[in-house]
Amino acid sequence: MKSIDGSREINDKDFIAKHMRDVIMEVGQNNVVQIIIDNAVVSKATSILIELKFLSIYWTPFAVHTLNLAFEKYLCNKKY
Repeated sequence: MKSIDGSREINDKDFIAKHMRDVIMEVGQNNVVQIIIDNAVVSKATSILIELKFLSIYWTPFAVHTLNLAFEKYLCNKKY
């Protein structure tokens, strides 16, 4: 894959979608089945842009983060 330094860029849906499209085109659309994202609003907006162009690619929110938050809340409230 590749990495980019986006620290001096506005990381909006268009910026992220452009770089994701570049990677998808580089590896080939048929080689990408799923993209896992965090639950940030910009990621959800990016997923819509990518799905419009690549109909065979599925998006999955980063469920592990949600589970970690749930367990953290449970463990913090549990008395030992």
